[in-house]
Amino acid sequence: MANAIAILLRQANSTKHKSSHLPCLSLPPKYSNKKRKEFLPHIIIPLYLFHNPRLSSFLTMATFIRNLVISYAFLAVFLSAGIGVFVGVESFGINYGQVANNLPPPDKVLELLSTLNLTKTRIYDTNPQILSSFANSNIEIIVTVENEILSQLDDPQQAAQWVNSHIIPYLPETKITGVQVGNEVFTDDDTTLIQHLVPAVVNIHNALSQLGYSNIKVSTPSSLAVLASSYPPSSGSFQSEISGIMYQFLNFLSTSKSPFWINAYPYFAYKDSPNGISLNYVLFNPNAGMVDPYTNLHYDNMLYAMVDAVSFAIARMGFKGIEVRVSETGWPSKGDADEVGATPMNAATYNRNLLRRQMAGEGTPLNPRMRLDVYLFALFNEDLKPGPTSERNYGLFRPDESMTYNVGLSALATSSASTSSSSVSLASSAARVKVVAPWKCKKLVNWILVCVLISTLYG
Repeated sequence: MANAIAILLRQANSTKHKSSHLPCLSLPPKYSNKKRKEFLPHIIIPLYLFHNPRLSSFLTMATFIRNLVISYAFLAVFLSAGIGVFVGVESFGINYGQVANNLPPPDKVLELLSTLNLTKTRIYDTNPQILSSFANSNIEIIVTVENEILSQLDDPQQAAQWVNSHIIPYLPETKITGVQVGNEVFTDDDTTLIQHLVPAVVNIHNALSQLGYSNIKVSTPSSLAVLASSYPPSSGSFQSEISGIMYQFLNFLSTSKSPFWINAYPYFAYKDSPNGISLNYVLFNPNAGMVDPYTNLHYDNMLYAMVDAVSFAIARMGFKGIEVRVSETGWPSKGDADEVGATPMNAATYNRNLLRRQMAGEGTPLNPRMRLDVYLFALFNEDLKPGPTSERNYGLFRPDESMTYNVGLSALATSSASTSSSSVSLASSAARVKVVAPWKCKKLVNWILVCVLISTLYG
């Protein structure tokens, strides 16, 4: 192409072509020789092609071949990508709990996550079998320090030893992206744990940083009970009895650029007050919602209101720029007689609507341009969890990998710079989840190929 342009320029500069083939081109004196060379081809080539059909046909064929190659390359990428369930949902993860005696082995769990195209999960320990099985996969995993050992980790040497024995052996093959230090420590029944939290968090972060892994973010998930007020969201504030340690913790998050994780369950609010809270509001269904009287922000679901209440509480402590993420949320498919709303239909509705919003890359009313990261609870029903029946029935799947209920998801992801179009379809409640292999989409692929060829030939 460069040679062709050079030839055209030489011909354009000849007297013959200036007088008999091409209109006279006169560029203003302000154009330098360099700018003239950049400018002339855009004018000369179209004019010359108009007067030279043979060269025009040659270049048209070259363009055709180039477009054909690009089209086939695009098609190859499409086919190699596969067709899965949660394609493009970058902000969505799932909690992989293990309080059960009948769960599939980690390698089977990895297959299940891959089938669903889920790339983020969180476990509640540092199970070596899981970390080894997930090596060389595309799964990003957040691990957890058990509450029982927090008191040991406020010693820097003990924390460094823990990192060297529980994290480092699996890097970088296993994509460990975060460490959760404890779970709901601020509101744990053992009130002595809280004094060990910040030292343990700082020590683990320092140990990782010294080994070159400062990219692994250290934090801790909290229950919504850390808030003294959450309604309306703008009134969000932390409990006064934890404010001193919470300030230290927020200061660490601000310095290390780590997120604040919250376990947020609209189900509990509805269960406690089914007559006072709209079911549609907590299930993300269409509803009138509520308007915060102090900010005029409109909320059409409770989860976003909970998240923004935490953001306001953080701001009240004098911190800005700390991202709030949801470490747990979900809805039980079964409960005791007094657990109102724990049904398969409500669980399916909550999860379906949440995923649709995740696929659209939504943020909360307070931070609409910041996509909300959410980890759904949970992957499996866990038969050994203590407490009411609902605690053992949050899973999307049974231990045999069949679906707990008909999720009935059929939502198209919104095309945007950060998410790609995709379809979700989890239909069968009786059978195991199956991969929709590319060859089973032969008709779809054929139609795409026809469209590509038509656009190449006539576009």
